[in-house]
Amino acid sequence: MKIGMPIAYAGGFKQTVEELREFEDNGLDVVMMPEAYSFDSVSQLGYVAARTERLEIASNILNIYSRTPTLLAMTAAGIDYVSEGRFTLGIGASGPQVVEGFHGVPYGQPLARTREVVDICRKVWRRERVEHEGKFFHLPLTEEHGGSGLGKALKLINHPVRERIPMVLAAIGPKNVELAAELFEGWEPIFYYPEAAKEVFGPSIDAGNAKRAADLGTLQIVADTDALVTDDADELAAAVQQVREHLALYIGGMGARGKNFYNDLAVRYGFPEAAEKIQDLYLEGKKDEAAAAVPDELVHGIALLGSPSHVAERAAAFKETGATTLNIHPINATHEGRVKTIKVLKEVAG
Repeated sequence: MKIGMPIAYAGGFKQTVEELREFEDNGLDVVMMPEAYSFDSVSQLGYVAARTERLEIASNILNIYSRTPTLLAMTAAGIDYVSEGRFTLGIGASGPQVVEGFHGVPYGQPLARTREVVDICRKVWRRERVEHEGKFFHLPLTEEHGGSGLGKALKLINHPVRERIPMVLAAIGPKNVELAAELFEGWEPIFYYPEAAKEVFGPSIDAGNAKRAADLGTLQIVADTDALVTDDADELAAAVQQVREHLALYIGGMGARGKNFYNDLAVRYGFPEAAEKIQDLYLEGKKDEAAAAVPDELVHGIALLGSPSHVAERAAAFKETGATTLNIHPINATHEGRVKTIKVLKEVAG
C-alpha cells in the first residue's frame, strides 16, 4: 500500500512543507491538501509542488459546487504541469453546511452533478472543444439558458502533461460509492472500518465495477485513518481520546439531525444506538459526553493506534479489504513521532 498524509491547512503550513522531505525519506508516498473553509488548497498545492520533487500530491478534496467543471479541469492541469505529472484531483460533494453556508450555492443532486463534472474535465484534458449539454452545465451557454448567445466552444490552450489526470471521489453514501467505482480512478472513504467494509460498501463497489471502463484500471481505495505508533500507555490514551472527539464531532455535529452523512455511516457500520446517543448529546452541547459515547470498537476499528505489532495487524486488515493507500493523519505530539509513525506504517504496509 502507498502511504499518504494530509497536510494541515491552518498554522505551521510552511514549516510542515519544509519537513516533507524527511517524511518522504521515511516512506511517505503522497501528500494530500484538504480544503474546507480555510485558505484555498490550490495555492498551497502549488507551493507544495514547488518545494518537492518526487512526492505525489493530491487535492483532498475540492468540492464540486464552488468551482465550475472547466475551472476544476484547468486547475488540475496547471498543478499537474508545475508538479511534472504528480497530481491527483480529489473531488467530492462536501455538504450543505459548507456549500450553502459558506459559498452560497444550492446543494443538491451530487450524483448527477458529479457525472457532468467528470465528463467535462476529461474533455478539457483531451483538448477537445468543450461542448456539453447537461442538467447543470450548458457549454457554450446559450440564450435559452440565460447566456448572451456569444459563447464559443473552446479548447484548452496549453497541452496538459497528461490527457487523463487521475481523479478520486470522496464518498461514503451507497450511490456515491457506486459512482466512484464506475467513473473514477480512485475512491476515498472517511472512517474506513475494515470489518464492516465488505457488507457496507461491497454491493456499491460491485455495481459500479460492473459498469467500469477497462481503461480506468482497478479501483484504487484511499482509506482515511488516524495513526499513532507507540508503546507508551499515556500517549496511547491521549490518542484514543483524540479519535473519540473527532468521531463525536462528525457523527454528532457535522450536519443537522436527519441530514448527517457520518451519523448514517455509523448506523450502517452497526452502531445505531450509539450514533443516536452521540448526536443527541453533541447537539445538546454535551461534547465530552458525546465523545465518551463513541464505542471502543469503532475507535480502534477505524484508527491505527498502538504498538508496532498491533498497528501492523490493523494495516493488514485494511489491505485485505482492498485499501491501496492509507491516508494517515499521524497524531503523535512531536514531529519525530509523526515521522516514526509514517516509517513504521510504510515498513509494515508498503
